[in-house]
Amino acid sequence: MNPEKPRIIGLHHAQITVPVGEEDRARRFYCDLLDLTEIPKPESLRGRGGFWLQVGDRQVHIGTERGVDRSSTKAHLAYQVNGIEAWRERLRAAGVAIEESVPVDGATRFECRDPFGNRIEIIQLL
Repeated sequence: MNPEKPRIIGLHHAQITVPVGEEDRARRFYCDLLDLTEIPKPESLRGRGGFWLQVGDRQVHIGTERGVDRSSTKAHLAYQVNGIEAWRERLRAAGVAIEESVPVDGATRFECRDPFGNRIEIIQLL
């Protein structure tokens, strides 16, 4: 009997960071504006700051760290949506600058930055 070959079976979560002490402002953006659901962090990790979000069947962990220039990177999370034009208008109405993305087959998308400079892609599959 051969043991099963070890393999990666999925993505559990991705983490981004915001500046230390900015969790409330991050919650206003991610929970209130983007309407994502905060989920409890394990007790053993609560002292580290930040918070966790449920995004479909995956999680986004919002951590905290100092001294990071988030506005100079292409690193990003892409949130798959429906009603992409309503999302574009909702973000614009909240004062978020929208950047058009390079077109790709099979999707409509745009980009923006959160209040801390983290790049965000909003994508709707066609």
